[in-house]
Amino acid sequence: MSQSNGQRLALLRKLMAENELDGLLVSKPENQCYLSGFSGGEGHLFITPTQSFIAVDFRYYEQAENESPDYTLCKVINGRSLWLPELLSSESIRRLGFESSFITFEQYSKLKNTLSESGLNVLLVETADLAGKLRKIKSENEIDCIKQASAIGDAAFSALPSLLTPGMTERELAWELEKFMKSHGSQSMPFEVIAATGANSALPHAQTRPEAVADGQPLLMDYGAKFSWYASDMTRTVLPGKPNSQFKKIYDIVLAAQQKAIDQIHSGMTGQEADAIAREVIEKAGYGANFGHSLGHGVGLEVHEEPHLSPRSTDILENGMVFSIEPGIYLRDGAVSA
Repeated sequence: MSQSNGQRLALLRKLMAENELDGLLVSKPENQCYLSGFSGGEGHLFITPTQSFIAVDFRYYEQAENESPDYTLCKVINGRSLWLPELLSSESIRRLGFESSFITFEQYSKLKNTLSESGLNVLLVETADLAGKLRKIKSENEIDCIKQASAIGDAAFSALPSLLTPGMTERELAWELEKFMKSHGSQSMPFEVIAATGANSALPHAQTRPEAVADGQPLLMDYGAKFSWYASDMTRTVLPGKPNSQFKKIYDIVLAAQQKAIDQIHSGMTGQEADAIAREVIEKAGYGANFGHSLGHGVGLEVHEEPHLSPRSTDILENGMVFSIEPGIYLRDGAVSA
């Protein structure tokens, strides 16, 4: 079942009430998109218990009106922030929440100075990510968008035999994957495509190089697509040429760890417990020290969002959450990651 912006605002206002907020400033682009449909990536939403406003500059007036028809448009002129004190005054705001985990200290200082110069008695209240809490549970429509983005990524992997040609470099392969996904329905890439071969694949977030992909060396690809603003995230490892026994051994361990996690993760467990399922398989095989990142993370409007599946995560997994399950073993001469 899909959620309307009105339903999402109603849930957000419940969280605002629990935090005793009579106003909330939403600055994070993904939260703006989730709550209002606005995809411009700039500006702010200003939410009260009864009203909703969107503040953007000249570049986005028409887009905001088209994408966020239920919001009152506040036109920002010449970068001036007069719209906020005016709304705070007219709406009698006393406790204003802001996204403290997103805005910079410089932005916070400017916000504080704006309120001080306006003579308003408004208390700024840190809120880590109220909208992000709502985004953890996906609607059927959101899940469908993520499936569509994943299908584009799957199609790119299926096309790999025709995309990868002899002598092609990591950088060229990364570009071919990106071109394929964009020509098959993806919006902008949710993150830079990674294609890494040999020792470079042992770096979890490797930089692609002008080095040729060679037979007999692991080739790790980490990429995603975006459909209707929702991301996918996938990692695939192959061995061009004839696989050797060491690669097969490591590949089978990683696959077993991933499959066990897929089979045993369930709602109600913590991210830490989920991570431990796969990590135990790799540790028992003697490669625990070579699995240095978390098992997975939420995927949605952001490619990395809640919940977190890691050794320290206390996030409770619930039905409707979408997250990656990507164990890996990283050795000096190459890696296998799922």
